[in-house]
Amino acid sequence: MRQLLRFGWNEAVACLFPILLFAALALSQVAPLPIPRYDALLVFCIALTLGFWAIGLETWREVAVIFGFHLVGLGLELYKVKVGSWTYPGDAYTKVAGVPLFAGFMYAAVGSYICQAWRRFDLRVSGYRPIATTLLAVAIYANFFTHHWIVDLRIPIAVLLLVVLRKAWVFYTVGPKRYRMPLALSFVLIGFFLWIAENAGTFLDAWNYPDQVNVWRLVHPAKFGAWALLVSMSFVLVASVKALEGKLYHRGTAASVTTPAATVIDSSSLPTNKVRPDGVHH
Repeated sequence: MRQLLRFGWNEAVACLFPILLFAALALSQVAPLPIPRYDALLVFCIALTLGFWAIGLETWREVAVIFGFHLVGLGLELYKVKVGSWTYPGDAYTKVAGVPLFAGFMYAAVGSYICQAWRRFDLRVSGYRPIATTLLAVAIYANFFTHHWIVDLRIPIAVLLLVVLRKAWVFYTVGPKRYRMPLALSFVLIGFFLWIAENAGTFLDAWNYPDQVNVWRLVHPAKFGAWALLVSMSFVLVASVKALEGKLYHRGTAASVTTPAATVIDSSSLPTNKVRPDGVHH
């Protein structure tokens, strides 16, 4: 129970950006504002991002990655709104082709969470194949566009992603103990909570699916799978930064969980622990 509470607290702190974003969504729905709601949310999100950087909660590299995921999300939003997948009901000065610019920050919040979790849980991965994972993450992103006019390939891409990640493990620390889980499982778990967050976002009328325009309904469970896949794109972006910082790969310390099978490490999946002339392990 102590470990569970520690884990929950670290998760809550890692979710600080999305928690504050949803607090702003809730407050802006009921409080009178001097400017349109979406414009106020954009100002808030920019200030929040700069504030995180200013007080050291996120590095400039992480802010750059978060901004990159903001652009990735915004591009998806522009297309999805155009084809009628969902709509933004309010007016705003900063609304482009029906999409308020603050919308990209809802994707950026995912990147912020991964950056925060990486630091607070001292995350490392083993058996990670960056090139193959990146190519599949790009294919996942592209499929969100192309499935409107060709066959939907998300299931075969998901299967390929599972194959590529079959030996990838993420190691993390909770209190005095070190744990590990399959990297693919972490994508599924994050995707589930993003689906919960999406239900909260539509309930707060931040955006609406076609069947939610007149009355709020639960977001279709299929969106859970879509979020689990989209997490791979966010992970790839954050992993690129952690590789530059030397904080990506696991160094071979066994997990300290009590289940014997969970402490077994496939040495063939670990990176070679070489040392460059400058003394840096890679």
